[in-house]
Amino acid sequence: MGSNVQPEHYIAMALRALEQHYGPLRRSTAYRNAAVGFDGDDFLNLVIAFDTSEDVQSVSATLARIEQQCGRERSGIRFAPRTMDCDLLMYGSRVFNDPDFRLPRAEILQHAFILRPLAELAGNVVHPVEKRSLADLWRDSALQDHAMQPVDLRW
Repeated sequence: MGSNVQPEHYIAMALRALEQHYGPLRRSTAYRNAAVGFDGDDFLNLVIAFDTSEDVQSVSATLARIEQQCGRERSGIRFAPRTMDCDLLMYGSRVFNDPDFRLPRAEILQHAFILRPLAELAGNVVHPVEKRSLADLWRDSALQDHAMQPVDLRW
């Protein structure tokens, strides 16, 4: 999840909503990094994990609802400021290759602000397409040069 519009406020709001819906959450360190794809305020990003018996479509719908509750406006502009961005990155070891829905998300391997906290949180998990642990993917990644500052968020 990430935000660059009042990020501490909206991340706290989204975490509360997720915890109310799914129960205990596991979360990575939050990282501050520059906006990617547009000039804008820095983002705060972190990765969360939770256990659920819901199907993947229900989880996606819940994440979209939480984004909306946080004031997310889907203007059609892909790279723009966001109150909340909740992306489902992985769903266990399942692979989905539908034209409109792909998991694991390709962005995992493209952005340090996703791979680093994901590897921190679930380093022993094997990426179901790459067949390597998330920790190994991060360790061997050229993304490590991306400037990211850990942020101590106390909730």
